Amino acid sequence: MTAPTASSYPTTPSLRSLPLVTLYLTERCNSRCISCDYWQHGRADMTPEFVSRLLPSLAQLGTRTILISGGEPLIHPQWALIAEQLRASGLRLWLLTSGLSLAKHAVRAAQLFESITVSLDGSNRNTYAAIRGLDAFDKVCAGIRATAEAGVTPSVRVTVQRANYREMAGFVELARRSGARQVSFLAADVSNPHAFGRMAGFAADVALGPLDLPHLERILATMERAHAKDFLSGFIAESPQKLRRILQYYAAICGVGAYPPTRCNAPEFSAVIAADGHVNPCFFIPGPATAQVDGGLVTALNSEPMAALRTDIRERRRPECTRCVCSMWRDLDPAAAPDWSPAALTRPPHTRAALTLPLSDGL
Repeated sequence: MTAPTASSYPTTPSLRSLPLVTLYLTERCNSRCISCDYWQHGRADMTPEFVSRLLPSLAQLGTRTILISGGEPLIHPQWALIAEQLRASGLRLWLLTSGLSLAKHAVRAAQLFESITVSLDGSNRNTYAAIRGLDAFDKVCAGIRATAEAGVTPSVRVTVQRANYREMAGFVELARRSGARQVSFLAADVSNPHAFGRMAGFAADVALGPLDLPHLERILATMERAHAKDFLSGFIAESPQKLRRILQYYAAICGVGAYPPTRCNAPEFSAVIAADGHVNPCFFIPGPATAQVDGGLVTALNSEPMAALRTDIRERRRPECTRCVCSMWRDLDPAAAPDWSPAALTRPPHTRAALTLPLSDGL
């Protein structure tokens, strides 16, 4: 793992630039996923008035791209109005969705979002229903096709877990048949008790067990041979080496190996704003209780508690970072002229600067 350079981090704890912001439009969700609790207790919705108050801060911070997530953003009754507000301010939009409502909203979504990523955890109806708690596999695939026909070809994101890891090659073929432009894989975060809105006492049979590890190793080896062209073209977003990090992660969960090394400077260029206005430095680490947009986003980002939290993350003092499944890295040296467009952020790794963008949310 290459060590971060001095130019990769600001020289002061203050953030003056925030190119990427994630907005959770809602805590609510119409899926019933076994790895997530948002659908059981999510209530808050972001309002257009809240977004209007946020826009001057985004302009001050030079924000370029907004990732719209949740919960399930497309069940927010005013999702299109909020997207219009953001677009009118010159922001570029990327949607992360479960796809349940995508066929219904395909035309409007294609008009408002430059990139759309659909979270799809089953390559067939039975697996999808077992993980998502709904018989909606055909509906989601129809949404992918409809959005592609409307002018924006979606990518597919797969959270690899015990119920679906044997179908990894099947997801590649499903993505191709459905008209997706790319498929990506990441492990299910089972080590962070706060991920995915989980409540106390959360328990689910999501992680791979020791007996699953040899099977996954063989699956990955077979995929590397059988899908060499898909890796080379970027249709499979990760390299074979990066996919093996999923195996390393689950081996660590099983106590038979170390967690794969992480490289992350996400809080130095991005932030996550929850539906209730709480500001977080990343997807899986909550911000200080006082970090609220209503007090000013710039103030929230540069408060003493938030600056201290960023320092802890930068210095790798947070245990969540060691076990993270989706660390983010971006070269922040101005000489590198980083591209913050949605297209660049989702571009296959071998065609861009080192970046691992997480797609983890309540989906």
